[in-house]
Amino acid sequence: MAGIKMIRLAVNRQMMFRLVVIAGFMFGFGYALVPLYKKICEITGINVLTQKDESAETFLKNTQVDTSRTITIEFDANSRGDWQFKPDRHYLKVHPGELAQVTYEIQNTMTHAASGQAIPSYAPMKSGAYFKKLECFCFKQQAFDAAEVRRFPVVFVVDPKLPEDVHTITVSYTFFEVAGAVKPNS
Repeated sequence: MAGIKMIRLAVNRQMMFRLVVIAGFMFGFGYALVPLYKKICEITGINVLTQKDESAETFLKNTQVDTSRTITIEFDANSRGDWQFKPDRHYLKVHPGELAQVTYEIQNTMTHAASGQAIPSYAPMKSGAYFKKLECFCFKQQAFDAAEVRRFPVVFVVDPKLPEDVHTITVSYTFFEVAGAVKPNS
């Protein structure tokens, strides 16, 4: 009988050791998920919040306007939730290297304060690397009071190195509510 108890005790200890090791791996994996998720998003280009292009101002100072080409920039606005969101114009013709601006209007149609974030996308996809924003509401989350309406400029320049086969760039912003992100204006 004592031999069976010793075997059970050894099996229980071995099982306990395995469970502790598995729990340790699970904790480590959970801890590693955040940087792993960020890296996967960075590599695939999904769910990446727009960062201010710090080199855009320097780029603008060192570029020449290419008047031999005209690029049509189409502006699109989509919202998720109770927001009214639209550009002041639907398209603009620019020369590569020329500083340009469009304004977007955002209205919080909710009866309470809320914060939102805009995420841009570009078509064709390769054109995003050539669309340099100096100022954009998409660089940070925006706080709105109930029923507040605000206008935001997007100041940009199209890199003259844009491939010759691209004649139209569609810039589409999606604006959505971010719960608890920033304190609304008071």
